[in-house]
Amino acid sequence: MEHFKTLSAYLKYLELPPPEHPMLSVFAEWGDGFLPCPKESSPPITNDCYSISLKKVVKGEINYGRTKYDFTNGALIFLAPRQVLQWDNSVVFEQKGFSINFHEDFLKGTELAQQIKKYGFFSYSVNEALHLSPKEEQQMETIVASIELEYQNNQDEFSKEIIISQLNTLLKYANRFYERQFLNRKEYSNDLLEQFNRQLSEFFDADEFLNSGIPSIKKVADSLSVSQRYLSDTLKKETGKTATEHLQLYLIDEAKNKLLKPNKTIAEVAYELGFEYPPYFSRLFKKKEGISPTEYREKYKLN
Repeated sequence: MEHFKTLSAYLKYLELPPPEHPMLSVFAEWGDGFLPCPKESSPPITNDCYSISLKKVVKGEINYGRTKYDFTNGALIFLAPRQVLQWDNSVVFEQKGFSINFHEDFLKGTELAQQIKKYGFFSYSVNEALHLSPKEEQQMETIVASIELEYQNNQDEFSKEIIISQLNTLLKYANRFYERQFLNRKEYSNDLLEQFNRQLSEFFDADEFLNSGIPSIKKVADSLSVSQRYLSDTLKKETGKTATEHLQLYLIDEAKNKLLKPNKTIAEVAYELGFEYPPYFSRLFKKKEGISPTEYREKYKLN
């Protein structure tokens, strides 16, 4: 898999114009022109850059794999360093919006270098992009216009600090708008929780816990066709608990039923639930229930 260590090498591969700054590039077009389009397809690649793009397809469509996504209303897409990128059948004739690409070293020594890692949307899939209202688009465009102006001017000792401050503002607005998107998709959130629990039940009924251990959140997310981070963030916004916490609750609930069967040892219950180490199961159970598995069995054993 090809990896690009510099922004210039990455943009050259994409067949896009070279950057004005060795660690930063800004393409923006929402007037009469159109954004430059990258090469039509690519095998899996990685790079050391962050990307923030607003896509508005005016004519044509964008395909990712065999799936088509609607970008006509404006969708913000976020990519983090070393994420695997691959695309094919990109049929885009005319596209507006903006694309900001910056090397991770551009943030070195700033507060944003740490803060940016806390934004979950850099790990979301393309189909989980942030869809903006016209008013939200306008707010984003205003910020990007300021970034572009600073980028295009003769840069001085203040330029980097100003641009990073504006990037910080852009990401904070994105975070706010994602909160709104989660709230507006409550029905979807509830359905996702039902699907999550149903998938765990299917794994459990098929003895997959016993054969393969506790499924990872990524495995469950993949089976639901969502990204691991989006699954956890969606459940967290709706229920106050992450996907990992819901998985643990499921395991504890199953454990309670098994613990009341006197012919099973604590270790056997742990192994049947996919725990490789029974002591870890006992610690998790006590953390969640306040008592050990043995104490639970004694307290609730059937007469």
